Amino acid sequence: MRENQLAAQVVNEVKKAVVGKDDTVVKTLTAILARGHVLLEDIPGVGKTTMAIAFSKALGLKYNRVQFTPDVMPSDLTGFSLYNKGTGQMEYQPGALLCNLFLADELNRATSRTQSALLEAMEESRVTVDGVSRPVPDPFLVIATQNPAGASGTQLLPDSQLDRFALRLTMGYPSPADELELLQRKMRGDVMDSVVQAADRALLTSLRSQTDRVFVDDAVLDYILRLVRATRSHPQLAQGASPRAAISLAGLCRASAFLRGRDYVIPEDVRYIWADAIAHRLVLPAGATGGPQRAMDIAAEVLASVRPPRLR
Repeated sequence: MRENQLAAQVVNEVKKAVVGKDDTVVKTLTAILARGHVLLEDIPGVGKTTMAIAFSKALGLKYNRVQFTPDVMPSDLTGFSLYNKGTGQMEYQPGALLCNLFLADELNRATSRTQSALLEAMEESRVTVDGVSRPVPDPFLVIATQNPAGASGTQLLPDSQLDRFALRLTMGYPSPADELELLQRKMRGDVMDSVVQAADRALLTSLRSQTDRVFVDDAVLDYILRLVRATRSHPQLAQGASPRAAISLAGLCRASAFLRGRDYVIPEDVRYIWADAIAHRLVLPAGATGGPQRAMDIAAEVLASVRPPRLR
């Protein structure tokens, strides 16, 4: 069976638990194949946590979940050293980050200090405790959820942390038909019971390796860079997308092409993933209104203003 067909099986399993959000499911898998992390921003109760757990089950990944509150400490994530009276030695006690898929539930309810404990694991795939660095398991990915800014008990994530997420996605309310389907499934039992493992860690590693071999023409790379540079000169932005954003976007485009059965990237792959990969990295001027939606609108304006290349 071809690798992209196996990836499609993973999507189908997640869709058993997540009704009517096919595009969000596909984009999340796109980020996973590109070794990226995903931020799900939406109101409570629309299925953010359900989707993360469904991916861990469909991919056969060990996952840990932390419900973030102001009293969650950095050591809860990274681990800590504990004195063993029997041996007379300090022994490391692993934290919640020592897993394959870390679900950071309502991340923006935690303190800035605890949020920053994620950065090393997300960027360098390791945690450091008492001066000793330890690798997190491979593969490792973070799916974080957050409630919209302004919700009770929340605070904005710092720009440096937002830049570590490959995608920011929203799920939104289901359509009437999808909500009826969801209720009908729930009446038959726990929807997560129907999700079966469609892959394992070894297969995910193989899928990622296949994604890494997807060809990106120089003309497409130039298109990505022209788009990114256009955000830096946009008159309604205080800060545009970073070089890290361009690198992440190129990887996401490879994954998008792979999931569509191609071994090469086309401009449509860039256009498909552009706004979700870039908007959360755009910084509006102080006092600007519109928030995330305004950033999405600006990302769309930039996309419309930059001519895509014609590939031979």
